[in-house]
Formats: sequence, C-alpha cells, structure tokens
Amino acid sequence: MVFYFKARPEAGDYTIFMGLDKYENEELIKYGFPEDIWFHVDKMSSAHVYVRLHKGQTIDDISEGVLEDCVQLVKANSIQGNKVNNIDVVYTPWANLKKTASMDVGQVGFHNSKMVRTVRVEKRLNEVVNRLNKTKVERKPDLKAEREAVNAAERAERKLLLRDKKRREEMERLEKERQTEIRSYKGLMVAEKMTSNKQVASENKSLQELEDDFM
Repeated sequence: MVFYFKARPEAGDYTIFMGLDKYENEELIKYGFPEDIWFHVDKMSSAHVYVRLHKGQTIDDISEGVLEDCVQLVKANSIQGNKVNNIDVVYTPWANLKKTASMDVGQVGFHNSKMVRTVRVEKRLNEVVNRLNKTKVERKPDLKAEREAVNAAERAERKLLLRDKKRREEMERLEKERQTEIRSYKGLMVAEKMTSNKQVASENKSLQELEDDFM
C-alpha cells in the first residue's frame, strides 16, 4: 500500500507519497524516478516520504511551501519525531539513495553525503498535516510496471530524437555539398570569363598591329 497526498495548490501540481511499511519502502527505493526527492527524520525511525518533481526539475527547485508540506508529513509519521520539537529532517534525490545486500529491508544509505540536505523542523503544524491528510489516497500500484513504462517511453523519445538528429545532419551534409558545387561552378565561370577576356584583348592587339603595319 502506498499513500498519496497533494501538496498545497498554490505551490503547483505536486504529489507527495509514502509507503505503508518497510516493504513498500523497499519497493519505492528500488523503482523510484529521477524526479523523486526522499525525506526522512534524521537519526529517528520515520516514514520514507517522497515528493515527485516535474520532469527537468531538481532538488533546488523545491519551493518553501512544498518543502514544508514534506517535512511536516514525515515528522507526523515518526512515532518519536512527532512527539518532540526541533527535529532535523534530511532529504536527497532518489538517485542518491544507496542500497546494499547487507542492509535490512527498507534500510537505505547514500552514495554521496554531500548531496544530503538537512532542514530543522521546530514543531508540528496541525493545519498543514490536516490539510495533507484530507487529500490522502491509498493505492496498491505496480511500481515495477510504472517504472518500466516510463523507461520504455524514454527509450522511444531518445530513439525519435536520434532519428531527428540524423535527419538534420544528413540535410546539413547535402546542403554543404550543394554549396560546394555552387562555389565550384562560379569559380569555373570566372575562369572561363577571364580566358575569354584575354582572347578579346589578344585579338584587339592584333588588329592594332595590323593598322600600324598598314600605315
């Protein structure tokens, strides 16, 4: 089971989601998207909360409003963290999550600790948590199938872009050949014209010489 929430409308169309337990967390870790940002209460047990950014966006594009929604949701879904104030929430891109064979189910590490950010959450904001819970939807998604479908679409898009690139390159090659032929033809015409002018000059000189001879 995966729980889906909608971020505040004024922030844009963003979906926040989390797994029911460590087994769903394991699936979310395995079949995440490059646009996913992962949130967790630092040094405490908590839900694994994600926000899916728009394609092309990065962690730097998260607005303050969306960030507050995410950290409040992860705090509210931490048994220990929900009871205390001034906790830290860490967040990082899904691609930075590291999973090894020795880790327990749902456990995760990081490839690069420098890509992990920390935000201090002073207290629970009930108005934020209640608003998010009103948008809550439960689903049993086939995360593997969703990821494979996206992969197939991305492969098709790359194939189309590559085909367009090859077509443009071929058109540019043909245009260069055409321009080369035009320059070659113009050069030939100039050479023929120069030859013709020399012949005329030669003929004129001969006529002048004939006149001089006649005189």
